[in-house]
Amino acid sequence: METKLKRITELAKENPKRRFTSLAHLLNEENLRWCHHQLPAKRASGVNGTTKATYGEQLKENIADLVQRMKQKSYRPQPARRTYIPKEQRGKFRPLGIPEHEDKIVQKGMAPILNAIYEPDFLDCSFGFRPQRNCHDALKILNVYIEKRKTNYVVDADIKGFFDNVDHKWMMKFLEHRISDPSFLRLIARFLKSGYMEQLTHYPTEKGTPQGGLISPILANVYLHYVLDLWFERRVKKASKGEAYLVRYADDFVCCFQYEEDAQAFYEALRERLQQFGLELAEDKTKILPFGRYAYEREKRKGRKKPSTFDFLGFTHYCGQSKTGKFRVKRKTSKKKMGKKLKESKAWLRTHRHMDMKDIVERLRRSLQGYYQYYCITDNMDKVNEFYFEVENQFYKWMNRRSQRKSFDWEKFQCFLRKFPLPKPSIKVNIYELRSHISYIL
Repeated sequence: METKLKRITELAKENPKRRFTSLAHLLNEENLRWCHHQLPAKRASGVNGTTKATYGEQLKENIADLVQRMKQKSYRPQPARRTYIPKEQRGKFRPLGIPEHEDKIVQKGMAPILNAIYEPDFLDCSFGFRPQRNCHDALKILNVYIEKRKTNYVVDADIKGFFDNVDHKWMMKFLEHRISDPSFLRLIARFLKSGYMEQLTHYPTEKGTPQGGLISPILANVYLHYVLDLWFERRVKKASKGEAYLVRYADDFVCCFQYEEDAQAFYEALRERLQQFGLELAEDKTKILPFGRYAYEREKRKGRKKPSTFDFLGFTHYCGQSKTGKFRVKRKTSKKKMGKKLKESKAWLRTHRHMDMKDIVERLRRSLQGYYQYYCITDNMDKVNEFYFEVENQFYKWMNRRSQRKSFDWEKFQCFLRKFPLPKPSIKVNIYELRSHISYIL
């Protein structure tokens, strides 16, 4: 399968106009069995309650039946089971879809095929859900555009409910640029229309990508490749009088401009562009702000101590100076993201405070290490240390509420931590180290 995918990528790269006519046959029994084994166990089940373990009890027969139904065109994805998770805003919840295990298998097989076709097409400004690219790469190139290029204005944009509002007709038209296999396209169309179940009621979906689907990220990239990336590269940049840059991670993106009039023109054009494809700009979350070396100097001359800032990928970006007094873009963990993570930590400690303390420490260690891997970047150590001390204080507080009597005072607690220490933060990512395998637009 890996060899076939590499061949698809080679063909896609050789001919940007090539349409692939035979893809559905790649979803064979061997490949789908491998997909089943690759899916994580002990995950929530879909509407039928089928888990990986129960499906695997008769795996050979189940996969054979699945392939037969796909060949007969009788396979139809089940609606996702809808549940809700808390949002950052207090009292608000985000809908989440949980697909059936069998549908996860099919999507697990489809995703690498779509990636093999479209990866050569995607532009360098796109970083989300792509192989060997991540959030830190997006932050690094954005840093270059602001510090080393003629960026004076930033458009911090937000698409309202992107994943819930993708237009199905446009989605299929975009896919048909590269795919002409009717069986494969039919599978995608059925996933788009599969809908969700809530309180025993089936709700069909007329727009949006599959909830919780493994193909949703790649479909989102395909959609925004045509709606935003190509448009910005071929139209916006050519129409701008000065320099213009786009950095996108999934539906989260930032645009940098040399001149304010170019930023204003883009803002107006963006609203119309999104409407054309069934999307809407979140006006309350989208703004044009002066940002960059000269903007920072202007703000200083005006005596403003707090120049403009913007949030991107969990970090608040602000203008600052190096130790030698040169202009620098700096980042710190956004207040909203840190607050959410601390609430999660507090809730877990409160609920699990009666566990063995060694087990609690082990859980906190894993959580902190994961947090450090993302947030321990250049200039952000003060905020990460602040987060560490907040977690340590939470641990002390809830361990003293394991019973009516205090378990220990602060001195004894520190003795315990010396014996069972929590990991301390250290720099994990240097924002100035660009990775060599990524073709940055410099």
